[in-house]
Amino acid sequence: MSQEAILLSVIIVSYNTRELTLKCIETLYARLDGLATEIRVVDNGSGDGSAEAVRERFPQVDLIESDRNLGFGGANNLGMKGARGRFFLLLNSDAFPHPGALKALCDFLDAHPDVGAVGPRLENLDGTLQKSCYRFPSPIRAAAENMLLVAAFPNNPIWGDYRAFDHDTQRYVDFVSGAAFMVRREVFEKTEGFDDGFFVYAEETDWQLRMHHAGWKVAFLPDVTIVHYGGQSSTAIKDRQFCEFHRSQLRFMRKHYGPGAALFNRGVMCLGAVLRMTIWSLACVMKPSRRAELKPQIELWGRILKWYLWMGPHEGIRELAQQQGNAQQAAFPPAA
Repeated sequence: MSQEAILLSVIIVSYNTRELTLKCIETLYARLDGLATEIRVVDNGSGDGSAEAVRERFPQVDLIESDRNLGFGGANNLGMKGARGRFFLLLNSDAFPHPGALKALCDFLDAHPDVGAVGPRLENLDGTLQKSCYRFPSPIRAAAENMLLVAAFPNNPIWGDYRAFDHDTQRYVDFVSGAAFMVRREVFEKTEGFDDGFFVYAEETDWQLRMHHAGWKVAFLPDVTIVHYGGQSSTAIKDRQFCEFHRSQLRFMRKHYGPGAALFNRGVMCLGAVLRMTIWSLACVMKPSRRAELKPQIELWGRILKWYLWMGPHEGIRELAQQQGNAQQAAFPPAA
């Protein structure tokens, strides 16, 4: 099939998610609605036989095997390079489109040439909303968030976020979740895709900010639904996710606002942690019956305070991949 004949390239990054990846591909083939589509699976150095299973069960899939874990952005870039579609759907292996979702996303981009990327409504397995629209991080927003101003005034035009947004209205947003979104080939070619310096987390934030800088809009469609399982990983892996998330946030600040902004962000995170620990501790004293409920919050913010004061433990997902020699047993965390 020629490049001109392909409308959609679906890129799936698989990392030790063999059964989910197979189910994702199976679901896709049932939901193509006649669209000229290619499915490209990037196996990110899995050690669970994912690549072999995809090759055996779906020989028509374009399987790309990496000998190491490239991270979320790096693996998606590998999948988009050489993809033949006019549109690229970046889909987590644990994300499953509803009927009509792929066609609706393609139709929207066809009808809105100024939109570079579009995201669907994400739902949990039980059908509840999984919020997927966000404002770009900034030093001002970081300060407002940590001083609880965002929670108090979510619609403020300077620091407000989308907490009050019910996700039932079509709108332009800063950025959408990386678990599932569709982007134009032209956007990838002009912006060079993800910055693979973000191993995991913040890479979709960074890319969509660069899309805005290049003149593209990002849209959210509430009538298009994709079910996203979300990460179900061990405590040890969640520890590394925690470190990687905060490390990526600091890298985003440093990249887009400078080293001073990263240092400022570190400071306001510490202040915010102290503020919340004080509030939750007072609440425990005043309402002993809620102590069991509030104690985890105190522990969480204590951990965040420790991380930003000490900047560690530094070990994250990237180090885990190196330690285990690309034969990791834990599921790759979602980008969102």
